[in-house]
Amino acid sequence: MKSIQQTLRHPDALVPNLLVLAYILLGYVGGWLLMAQPGWLLPALGVLACGHAMVIAAYLVHDCAHNALFKKVEHNTRLGRALNWFTGGCYGTYEDLRYKHMRHHVDNADTIAFDYRAWLKAHPRTEKLVFALEWAYVPAVDYMMHAVLMFAPFIGYADKAQRPRAALVLAVRFGVLALLALWSIKAVLLYALAYTLMLTVLRFFDAFQHNYEIIAILNNPDAPLPHKGDRDYENDNTYSNPISRRWPALNLLVLNFCYHNAHHVKPTLPWYKLPALHRELYGDEYQRTLAFSDQLRSYHRHRLAGIHAETYGQVPAPQAMREGRAVPVYGLSFLTAF
Repeated sequence: MKSIQQTLRHPDALVPNLLVLAYILLGYVGGWLLMAQPGWLLPALGVLACGHAMVIAAYLVHDCAHNALFKKVEHNTRLGRALNWFTGGCYGTYEDLRYKHMRHHVDNADTIAFDYRAWLKAHPRTEKLVFALEWAYVPAVDYMMHAVLMFAPFIGYADKAQRPRAALVLAVRFGVLALLALWSIKAVLLYALAYTLMLTVLRFFDAFQHNYEIIAILNNPDAPLPHKGDRDYENDNTYSNPISRRWPALNLLVLNFCYHNAHHVKPTLPWYKLPALHRELYGDEYQRTLAFSDQLRSYHRHRLAGIHAETYGQVPAPQAMREGRAVPVYGLSFLTAF
C-alpha cells in the first residue's frame, strides 16, 4: 500500500497541507466552542476562527478541483468533497463545482447557468431588498446564490437525478444545526455571522481577479466562446490582488489565492508554491497587480453597482481603479456549481 507521501503530486506537500488541514479543523471546531461561551470577547474570536477556517477550506477545495494536491483525481475528489461540507458548498456536487470552474479556465469566460442579474430585474421587489442589504454590506447576492445551490435540482439548475442526494444533504445539515441550537442557540446565530464573513472574503477576492465576459451558457458545451483557449486574452484579463506585497506572509490569510496570474499560468501548482512562481514570472512591480487599498476603496464606493456589474468585461481593472470606475463583480464563486 502506498504511503500518503507517494500519493502527493508534489513531494514537499505533506507538511504544509497537514498544517492547513489541522488549522481548518481546529479553527472550525474551536470556533463553534468559542461562539457558545458567555460574554462577547470569546464568541467574537469564535466567529473569526470559524469564518476563517471556512475561507481556508474553500480555497483548499479550489486546489483539489485542480488536482493540485494528489496525483490521482479520485484522491483530490475525496478530500474536496469532505472540505466542501465545511464551506456549505456541499448542497451541490463536487463534480459540478469542478466542471464549472474548469470551464472558467478553458473558456476564458465566466460561464454560468443561473443569471441572477436577469432574475433580479424580473423581480423588482427582491431587487430592491438586495440593494438595501448590499448597501448595508450584507452579501445578499451570495446568499441568494447559495440558496439556489441548496435547491438547484428542484428548480431546474441541476440534474433532477440529484434530488435524493440534495434532500439528504439538506436534512443532515439542518438536522445538525437544530441539534446544535439545542446545545447553544447563540453559537448557531453567530455561525450565520461567521458564514457571512466567509462569503464576504471569498467574493471580495473574486471581485477584481478577472475582466471576463459573463455568459449564461454553462449547460451548453457547444456554445460559441470568442476567447476560448486564447492565452493572451486570459493573461490580459486576469489580475493578482495580494493583501500585501511588502509582507507576503499576510497572503496566507487567503491561502495565496490572490496570486491569481501565477495560478492561471500553472493551475495545478499548489497554494504554497504560488508566491515563488509569481516572483519568477513577474517580479515585484507587475502591471496587473492590484493594490489592496484600491480594491477596498472600489469595493466600498461601487458595492451597489457591483450587483449588476454592467461595465464588467469592458474596462481593464487597473485603469478603472485609477479613474475611480472599477466595479466589483458578484455571484461568480467557485462554490456555486451553476
